[in-house]
Amino acid sequence: MKVYLSGEIHSNWREEIMEGAQSLDLPVAFLTPVTTHEASDNVGIEVLGAEENNFWKDHKAAKINAIRIKHGIEQADLVIVKFGEKYRQWNAAFDAGQAVALNKSLIVIHPEEFTHALKEVDAQALAIASTNAQALEILKYVTTQV
Repeated sequence: MKVYLSGEIHSNWREEIMEGAQSLDLPVAFLTPVTTHEASDNVGIEVLGAEENNFWKDHKAAKINAIRIKHGIEQADLVIVKFGEKYRQWNAAFDAGQAVALNKSLIVIHPEEFTHALKEVDAQALAIASTNAQALEILKYVTTQV
């Protein structure tokens, strides 16, 4: 199973899930966006040239990052989206919407206090977890139970 891991980049949640899946010998391969914040933010100007206006800097980066993200979501069988507490991840909500539009199975991870703010996203998810461990258990169940 191919699993795309979308969402916040300020914690090691992806590594926790990937290492957990490896330790359980789950039959999964993971796809991710670029998770180095500086690399993701600066790819446009590093590849296509400097910009005086931050709007165009962000625009270039967003479009280049979208190539990888779109491909990853399209290739995935399952998309896991994590909403962290430090920042609001508008991009993660967009990724969740793309996954649903492409008829991908969606698991959302977020703290309980985000339930109201994410009610539309949650309504489209097949599972809503509050911890990385719960998402890993779901992944274990859907890939190993007979």
